[in-house]
Amino acid sequence: MKGTVSITIEDFQALLDVKERADNVVERTKRAAKELQVFLSYICLRDDVKAYIDEFNRQSTTAEIIIENGRALIKFKED
Repeated sequence: MKGTVSITIEDFQALLDVKERADNVVERTKRAAKELQVFLSYICLRDDVKAYIDEFNRQSTTAEIIIENGRALIKFKED
């Protein structure tokens, strides 16, 4: 679809500000996921958590925990 839209400078600036905040949230979420992966990997080495991870994966609608070679990975489910 092609077309044009006219908006005020103030509205355009607000749109840019919202995009910047959304990009910031995405980046912080990815960083938190990496930190949680490190933590889960540590826990997996010390305890049998497979049953808990299976239950989490069954209930979660947004993410899945995958254990590969003793390393935890958090995979976000696509919409």
